Amino acid sequence: MTDLLENLHLHIYEGLGEKVRDARLRLGELTIELDREGFWAACRWLRDDSACAFDQLVDLCGVDYREYGDTPWEGPRFAVVYHLLSLRHNQRLRVRVFLDDEIPVVPSVVDLWSSANWFEREAFDLFGLLFDGHPDLRRLLTDYGFVGHPFRKDFPLVGTVEMRYDADRQRVIYEPTRTEERDVVPRIIRADEEGRYNARNQ
Repeated sequence: MTDLLENLHLHIYEGLGEKVRDARLRLGELTIELDREGFWAACRWLRDDSACAFDQLVDLCGVDYREYGDTPWEGPRFAVVYHLLSLRHNQRLRVRVFLDDEIPVVPSVVDLWSSANWFEREAFDLFGLLFDGHPDLRRLLTDYGFVGHPFRKDFPLVGTVEMRYDADRQRVIYEPTRTEERDVVPRIIRADEEGRYNARNQ
């Protein structure tokens, strides 16, 4: 499998050239990072090239790198990750493209893989990522009139508004929350000298 992925890696480099900003073969998976310029054309090539033939988009997700591990993240904050599958060659490929922090926009791939339709709407709803050319880019999972994008790492953990159905008014109403805001302290689980695990607040 590693030889097949290495051959695919070389073929993609030959076919896409400078559009490939980075490529990594790790844990039996090939990940390539594409440049935003010419991104749609590169995706079309990955689908149509006979040696690639990635005819299915299995998944698409947004990523917010605002806080990433123990070291500060130095690159762009937002990325979109695409998981592609070639049924003909029984191969998978992960494609990542980084977006601008101010206006995170990337071309839509709905016209290449129709399964991207709701995936892109979900990434728009939860991360605020924009997909240029999407036929119907509107929220998918949050409520009507929802403000913000809940999967962004700077989204508040405690809300200030709750909704409920009011039987007297026969409609959904919004009210301030009745919960008190509190600091959430992460629980750390460590083993003691005898190997027993104890959960305690940091």
